[in-house]
Order: sequence, then structure tokens, then C-alpha cells
Amino acid sequence: MDDRELLYHSAHILLPQMGIEGVERVRGAHVLVIGAGGLGSVVATYLARSGIGRLTLADNDTVSASNLPRQILYTPEDIGTPKVVAAAGALARCAPGEIAVHGERLAGQALVQAVRHADLVCDASDNFATRFAVNAACVREGVPLVSAAVIRFEGQLLVVDPGTPQAGCYRCLYGDDFSADEERCAERGVFAPAAGVMGSLQALAALKMIAGIEEPLARALLVFDGLAQASHTIGRKRDPDCPVCGSAAA
Repeated sequence: MDDRELLYHSAHILLPQMGIEGVERVRGAHVLVIGAGGLGSVVATYLARSGIGRLTLADNDTVSASNLPRQILYTPEDIGTPKVVAAAGALARCAPGEIAVHGERLAGQALVQAVRHADLVCDASDNFATRFAVNAACVREGVPLVSAAVIRFEGQLLVVDPGTPQAGCYRCLYGDDFSADEERCAERGVFAPAAGVMGSLQALAALKMIAGIEEPLARALLVFDGLAQASHTIGRKRDPDCPVCGSAAA
């Protein structure tokens, strides 16, 4: 790093858990962020500003007026623009690393390929089908996953770490019949700051993982309640019958 880069990263370098080695890991990492909405806007902003070497954003949606209270990368002038285009433009003005985009919905082999080329994946999507598919691709490719969700005033966050297989994966937490109970922001609402809280926590976990700082959420689920201003963690373990990471999947 030259003097300008050392100054830019000085606050992180001063942290004993980071130092220059941790900053260099961040600068050399490639993170895939799936979803550029309320969660994705926040996690992408912190990852980009923290100096992630390559940040890839994947989203097939366009900006709408209802997005603006919580999707902090966008302005009224972006309405109707593909989210990844508007997000990449905003991030490029403040990020020292490279920004790449996927403007289509990642699925099937395209999703597997995108995951395979990443060092870590942040799932900031808003539906179970996508979360299950991303989780399966990450488990298959051995890529760490930081998955966050937010609805109303509530949020959840967990890490799926290939180095902690006994904790299981995202699919271990849910049964097969998830579609009937699925809730989305557009249908149930979301309190804008709750998305900011969960996106920030998602970025925190991702950066710690990349820098080599131990992440306890690799063994637990964090549950956030914005109404009560409280959070707690629940221990996790692998479901032996999980179709993704259980014995039946081997």
C-alpha cells in the first residue's frame, strides 16, 4: 500500500484484530452480494468503502419509489433504473475496489458459477427460494455464506462456514414446506432502520470472516427485535437429514 492507501485504511490498521494483514485480506477478496435492496444497499456500501478488492452485485429488479426509504444507494432520479446499474454508479464514487454487476436473476448453473468465483457470499435477497438456492450453491462449492433477512421490525442473521460443518447450513433451520408462510417486504412492510441494522451486521460478519477474525454466528442464529430494541442468539447444529449438508446429501 502507498501512503494514500495507508491513510485510507488507517482506522482498520489500528485495530489489533485487523492490522495490515487483515486489511490486505480485505483488499484481496471477492465478495458476491445477492440482492441490492434494503439489506444489499447497506452491506454493499460498507464492503465497498472498507476496500473489498472486487464486489459483485446481483439483482434483476429496478428502483421504485417505495424502495427509497430503506435502499440507501438510490435517489429519486434512479427510479426505473436497474438497481445494479444505479448501485454500481453510487459505489464507484466512494469505493477503492472494483465493482461488477449481474443484472439478471442468478439461478442454476449461473448461480453456482458466480458463487464458485467468490471468496464469500452475502445473501441479501427477500425470498426463501433464493436463500435456499444460494445456500445450496455455497455448501456445494465450499464458499462461506453470510445470510440476512428483515421483515417489519425484525431480522435474522447467520453464517454458514465450511470450517464449521457441525453447525449445519441455512436449510437446516427450515423444513421443506416454506412457501406458504413466506413474507416479503412489499406485502408485510419493513421498518427502514431495521434493514440498516441487519445490513450493517451482515457487513460486520462478512468483513470479520474475510479478515480472519472469529465469527460466533458460524455456530448460531442471531435474532433481532427492533420493537424491543433487543437481540439474542440461538445455537445451531447440523440436521442429519438436511438435503443440502446432511448425511443424505453426501
